[in-house]
Amino acid sequence: MVYLALAIICSASIALIFKYSESSNTNRYAITSTNYFTAFMVSLLMILLRGLLTGIDKEISFLEDFSLVFSGKQDLLTPYGSLLWGLIIGSVAGAFFFLSFIYYQKSVKEYGVGISGTIAKLGILIPMLFSVLVWKEFPTAIQVVGIALSLVSILIVNLSPKSLEKLDFKPIIMLLFVFGGLAEFSTKIYQKYGLNEYKDLFLFAVFFVAFSISAYYTVREKRKVTRKDLLTGIAVGIPNLFSSYFLILSLDTINTSVAFPVYSAGSIVLINIGGFLLFKEKVSRKNQVAILLTVIALILINI
Repeated sequence: MVYLALAIICSASIALIFKYSESSNTNRYAITSTNYFTAFMVSLLMILLRGLLTGIDKEISFLEDFSLVFSGKQDLLTPYGSLLWGLIIGSVAGAFFFLSFIYYQKSVKEYGVGISGTIAKLGILIPMLFSVLVWKEFPTAIQVVGIALSLVSILIVNLSPKSLEKLDFKPIIMLLFVFGGLAEFSTKIYQKYGLNEYKDLFLFAVFFVAFSISAYYTVREKRKVTRKDLLTGIAVGIPNLFSSYFLILSLDTINTSVAFPVYSAGSIVLINIGGFLLFKEKVSRKNQVAILLTVIALILINI
């Protein structure tokens, strides 16, 4: 549970840094690109320091390696297979990460922050359902209650009668849900079959691809990039990398159906507390209820 707690702290800090940056006239695309650049450079540094690219022997072909794991004859991929698996899944995930960001922005413009935040957070249902249906990672009865309370807290924080009035399940909303869910699911896909020692290669691929796409949009915008944009992006990039890093580690010991709702709901609690302490934001009554439900959920899930 320690790794999951660290992932939650990193995730919440991203939102709080973005909250700070949004309070001034900043270049969002420049911040996003710098964020991804920082994340993939730090992951590359970790790869080089740990010597992950050296001493890897190709024992068997990747397809044979994967078939042995998929058939249950082998627990995890070999180092060579894990390396390729991380680069393949990470490259696809990088596109999902950026697309979820793009559709989140479009959804906020079209439907507002409330419904967009809800749909983005509920994307965790995708990895949760897959873990139960495909990998049979069933939570206990008490944990099911905790998971339900976590999901309710997400709905309470993000929804309001006004946002519900605007709800219309057009393609933007559905794509936000799908891409957001698939971005989260990618961490589980890697962790399920690849060696954790090579997760840095997976994260490098994720953030390098996301950076490449984001850099294109930054150049196309032709907006001025300030020093503050770059510093904010760097500040976001480090916790962005380590939120995924610690989440992968937590999935080794915690069921996906438990980890993801706790990750989302726990982040919401810390964001609200941080907003109150750092930005003097008033915690509304419904958010207080959501925080209480999340605390109860965490207790139930850990019993």
